[in-house]
Amino acid sequence: MRETVHRHLGKVVAGAALAVAGTAVMVAVTLPGTAGADETGGTKGGGTAARQAGQGPGEVPPGVVEQAPAEGKKGTGRDPLTDDEVRRVETIALSGPSLSAGENVDGRRGPQRLSVDLADPEADELDDPGAPRRAEVSFYDYKDDALITRTVDLGTGKVVGSVTSRGVQPPLSRDENAEAAGLLIADPLGAGLKADYRDATGHELTSPDQLRLAGAVYRATPGGQPAVLDKCGEHRCVRLFPKVKNGPWIDARWLVVDLSARKVGRLARH
Repeated sequence: MRETVHRHLGKVVAGAALAVAGTAVMVAVTLPGTAGADETGGTKGGGTAARQAGQGPGEVPPGVVEQAPAEGKKGTGRDPLTDDEVRRVETIALSGPSLSAGENVDGRRGPQRLSVDLADPEADELDDPGAPRRAEVSFYDYKDDALITRTVDLGTGKVVGSVTSRGVQPPLSRDENAEAAGLLIADPLGAGLKADYRDATGHELTSPDQLRLAGAVYRATPGGQPAVLDKCGEHRCVRLFPKVKNGPWIDARWLVVDLSARKVGRLARH
């Protein structure tokens, strides 16, 4: 892992420097009012007062920043869910003893929220402007390793559908990636990750907050991983792609975190 960072760090830094240089060139070319400026800050053919007012030759009037319109508490039709609607349907979907008895990614009570999306209309509702507006809320219950998807009718405020699936692994949430990084940092197999971070920054890696994280679901394949990862797919497992903030990526693709069992395994390199 350390060899990879050493090999690519120079290219990453060089690429970033070129990008910054390119941006600086674009800014120098496109900033209004810079063409024809002398070294003392004056302009040819225009006075300071006119330049400040944005009325000199070639000057662009100052921009006006307008506040975004207030978001309504309720959407209509196929409008995206409002923040109020997201909070409301999540609360409704979590109601009932079955979900409250579950566990989230760090072992606290209640399942792990994954997503809240506007539900697709039924086939006979496609052309109906008054069709019910529904939301689908997805959770992962780490207690039972189950994906739970509940459909909430936004008009009535009731759960109108609930599906529980096992062996289904949707994309990971930000909280799950962070928890996986925390487990990796604390595990002996995370020594290489911490060494690479120290080499890149000169600082010790002690928290997931020091990284930018992406993650992919890992599924076990026969004979393709150590025994500690054999249940991945049934369990929720993560391959992390960590990046130093404002720095390079660190190659951690050979490490897998089983979030359900809270264990780390290393894949064989081929």
